[in-house]
Amino acid sequence: MDIIELERIAASVKRNARFPDRILTAREKEQYLMLSSEQRRTEYLAGRFAAKEAFAKACGRGIGTISFQDIEVTRSDYGAPEIHVTGYEHAHLFVSITHSRDYAAAQVVIEGRN
Repeated sequence: MDIIELERIAASVKRNARFPDRILTAREKEQYLMLSSEQRRTEYLAGRFAAKEAFAKACGRGIGTISFQDIEVTRSDYGAPEIHVTGYEHAHLFVSITHSRDYAAAQVVIEGRN
């Protein structure tokens, strides 16, 4: 599980316009750029950040030994988040992302490992 303050993510983007490039894959970045408001972009980026951190914690590796670019969060046909990770193609991965006014949080469960 991971939780992040939306303001922390917004401040990171203001300090470094390339921050989203570090966190998001190319496909995630396309979705991010399609969002109409700064607030929604911050929520999206924070949710992906939290999901990727939660995955790194769940697999016991931590970011640094696995890249943000190796982890991608997409949406199912029903709009639910799905997580895909290089090297974990045979595991069942479950992700839940939530937002409040001030925070984004995510939880990841890994069922079976390669």
